[in-house]
Amino acid sequence: MKVKITKTAVEKLEPPETGERLVWDTALPGFGVRVVPSGTVSYIVQRRVNGKQRRMTLGRHTVLTAEQARKRAIVKLGEMADGVDHVKERKKGQALSVTLEEVMEGYLTDRTDLKERSKADIRRHVNKTFQAWANKPVTEITRDKVARRFQELSASSPAQANQAFRNLRALLNYARARYRTPDDETILPENPVSVLSESKLWKKIRARNSYVPVERVGEWWNTLQALRHDPAQTKAGRTGADIIAFLLLTGLRWSEAAELEWQHVEKKAGTLRLIDPKNRSPVTLPLSDGVLALLALRPKGRFVFPGRNSDKPVNDARPTLRKIETATGIGVTPHDLRRTFRAVAGRCGIELWKTKLLMNHTLSGDVTIDAYTDTENLQYLRPEANAIAGWIEGQGSVMRVENVTTLPKIRA
Repeated sequence: MKVKITKTAVEKLEPPETGERLVWDTALPGFGVRVVPSGTVSYIVQRRVNGKQRRMTLGRHTVLTAEQARKRAIVKLGEMADGVDHVKERKKGQALSVTLEEVMEGYLTDRTDLKERSKADIRRHVNKTFQAWANKPVTEITRDKVARRFQELSASSPAQANQAFRNLRALLNYARARYRTPDDETILPENPVSVLSESKLWKKIRARNSYVPVERVGEWWNTLQALRHDPAQTKAGRTGADIIAFLLLTGLRWSEAAELEWQHVEKKAGTLRLIDPKNRSPVTLPLSDGVLALLALRPKGRFVFPGRNSDKPVNDARPTLRKIETATGIGVTPHDLRRTFRAVAGRCGIELWKTKLLMNHTLSGDVTIDAYTDTENLQYLRPEANAIAGWIEGQGSVMRVENVTTLPKIRA
């Protein structure tokens, strides 16, 4: 249908029952209006650009007059005649405007193999570390901005700076592969985080090798027990003390202990099952008598060590560790307790490969042991688990005889 597009002509147009109705101008080829069932009328232009039919909306009739739309149409049709593809330009603009937060959401959705802890770290860094960039296009993240922000973070925590920018590097690599312009070009010609490698800015973090000195394990253990059984201890404080004891007696990683659910604990069999550990290999571990005694006092629910919200796992035990440090002068992290477990196992004369299995370490370097040893069900290592836990508890008994530990009046 063709008419001379004027205000009067447009207002006389009847909306279609379905689909759309296109009306073209008799005076300016390619200029028209589109009417939809709701009655909305929009001015449009349409013509071939570089061999492809392209249509562009100029605006609604309620916003533009017929004459304003005609003048705009003349300009746009002229640009299209010169090869300007407005549709492609719009799509390119949309691709180039994708934000860091949008990239993060796409990455977390597509990377189904990521662990919850990794996802939480990524969200934390995007929402806090890179808060100023989160809602801005990733194309605005430059090498200079990366270098300056990295130096700012490194001043307070080199390790956190490294972690944050490794996560950012992964997100921007994803953006380079996932988001393309209409010409199938990446929206990021390079990953700006590469400046950290090229300029050798990454911080060298010396691996921690701290643990509770073996000769002071008894003192440390007794201080922890005093906290666990303090009548004034809060529920959260007791949970923190219990998981610290659990970590020392089992040698497990923090995430493995914190996320442990009761459904994966078999008290009668004296085992626990790690469904999705760090090495991706599910394993059944034996529980020592000391651990079973600890678990017998834990309240039932979903998680063995719940947080303040019982539907979520505990997320921090640093207050407990600080109290022990105040009393003993020994400052350690949850992962240091894993090294302490290994040191105690060595003191007990337990072979290294057995210790590694109990700690859910992947065996490497000994093909024979790896091939002929059951690495999924470790109940046969119960004597070793009991030996380690028994040694720790025994050292506590020795210390109580030699010198009773007095816990300062520090409440949870």
